[in-house]
Amino acid sequence: MSRSRLLLFVSFLLLAGLACNSLAPAGRDTSDPEISRDELVDAAVATVRAQVEDSGVQPVVTGPATVTTINTDLEAALVNLYERANPAVVFIVTGEGSLRLGSGSGFVYDSSGHVVTNNHVVADGDSYEVQFSDGTRRRGELVGADVDSDLAVLKVESLPSGVEPLTLADFNSLRVGQFVVAIGNPFEEQGSLSFGIISGLGRSIISQRLAENGGFYSLPEVIQTDAPINPGNSGGPLLNLSGQVVGVNSAIRSSTGLNTGVGFAIPVAAVKRIAPSLIANGSYSYPYLGIGSSGGPIDLERQERLGLPQANGVYVTSVTPGSPADHAGIVPAQNEETPGGDLIIGIDEQQVQEFTDLLSYLVFETEVGQTVDLTVVRGGETITIPLTLSERP
Repeated sequence: MSRSRLLLFVSFLLLAGLACNSLAPAGRDTSDPEISRDELVDAAVATVRAQVEDSGVQPVVTGPATVTTINTDLEAALVNLYERANPAVVFIVTGEGSLRLGSGSGFVYDSSGHVVTNNHVVADGDSYEVQFSDGTRRRGELVGADVDSDLAVLKVESLPSGVEPLTLADFNSLRVGQFVVAIGNPFEEQGSLSFGIISGLGRSIISQRLAENGGFYSLPEVIQTDAPINPGNSGGPLLNLSGQVVGVNSAIRSSTGLNTGVGFAIPVAAVKRIAPSLIANGSYSYPYLGIGSSGGPIDLERQERLGLPQANGVYVTSVTPGSPADHAGIVPAQNEETPGGDLIIGIDEQQVQEFTDLLSYLVFETEVGQTVDLTVVRGGETITIPLTLSERP
């Protein structure tokens, strides 16, 4: 029985006992000692108090015959998280000459003064002011940026006293429904905290850069959250309740430009892989196959029309001349609805259900120059094709 139900049940017994006592026949002879109303109330209160103290839950009376319970553990965790993490969250003002271009958020990545943020926060600027929660201001230098992941790294000369870098979470531990917190500077309201859950995993964000075939590159394994994210939150951390960074808040899906409960964060897996390269080299090199595909899932009708033995996989509709796929002999179809193209169903013995599976493996598990084995269905036969990855153009 829940604690709230227990309190209501005890209250019911108390009222029933009082009612029975008041309705007893007048002048009835009894040898039992009379139980006073005050004694009955004291006994009921003592019982409830003992139950509550054992549970660690604080009772709150909200009205006659209405009892609710509040567990303060989550509230305390959020307060503690904010006090520990907020000093490492910064407000970034981007300028060009004397012109202010915009602002956003970021967080301290290491003790050397590197700050992770979004590429779109710092793009087109030539000066950066980094403000800390204690009011300290530093000039920031752009050391590296990557358009495809929307990540960038600034560096400040020194950190204020007591500011510690945020730690990065294990991406594989993330689950839908997990509580998360966003800290940032929405509408320049510095040090704002919002709270929600991970609403979805495995989403993607389209790059702001055009691919050579006229399409767009995309980043896989993006986190969807309902923690309110608004303009100015970009570049700030999305944290678990332990205060570890699970993602970098980057975008919202909205027709108004304001939060509608669908926000997106760059996954911590991308931060771990890309940020060190931005610090060391100023850029990041993505492994590259050189194929084109519709990208979406193959439905049953399309499977039958193309004569494919299964609906899962990546149906190749184009191969870039001179690319790794071209050198490896991958066969494309003439277009998305023409039979005869290769169907990629695996890479290095990892199953490929759709294009995002292939992209995720390439981005997070491989490097430029590495040779991978593609499992391909061609003409009804399953074959293995070795392919050496090159750098994404």
